[in-house]
Amino acid sequence: MNIRYLGPADADIYRQLRLRSLQENPEAFLTTYDIQQAKPLEAFQQNLQRTAMNFTLGCFTKTQELAGIVTFVRESNPKITHKGTIYAMYVCPEYRGQRIGNALLTELIQQAKQCPGLEQINLTVVSTNQAAKKLYESIGFTTYGTERNAMKSHGQYWDDDLMVIHLYPTNSN
Repeated sequence: MNIRYLGPADADIYRQLRLRSLQENPEAFLTTYDIQQAKPLEAFQQNLQRTAMNFTLGCFTKTQELAGIVTFVRESNPKITHKGTIYAMYVCPEYRGQRIGNALLTELIQQAKQCPGLEQINLTVVSTNQAAKKLYESIGFTTYGTERNAMKSHGQYWDDDLMVIHLYPTNSN
């Protein structure tokens, strides 16, 4: 298992896995397969450009297959730059149970801690996704609220649990 930053050169394999995640778990993401599928490869290349404010990590198997992804985005508004958010967390079903999600999140947190002034990382997770919530809690995330009817698609609603991890717990409220 090898975890590394993804960059523009990884856009094709990232795009394939991102589309797969949206087909397999459409309720877990804000965007849709159709929206992402219509984007040109250049859009994915641009999104994978690592900056001081965002990055995407990928976990590769021994055979160099991309098995999992996660994205970190730091807030840019001056009053909330102490916060960042996790997006697009996904591990292929055939690799679940091998601690890939744990490894991706652990590495993301270690890299995010290098951002001066960053104090907390937030995420949202569909309230019924017990496996994901258990993973996030095992890393140290706690639920601070639930947004009812956070998403709606084809007449069905999903609630989101709002979770946070404080990087320096002694400084948090």
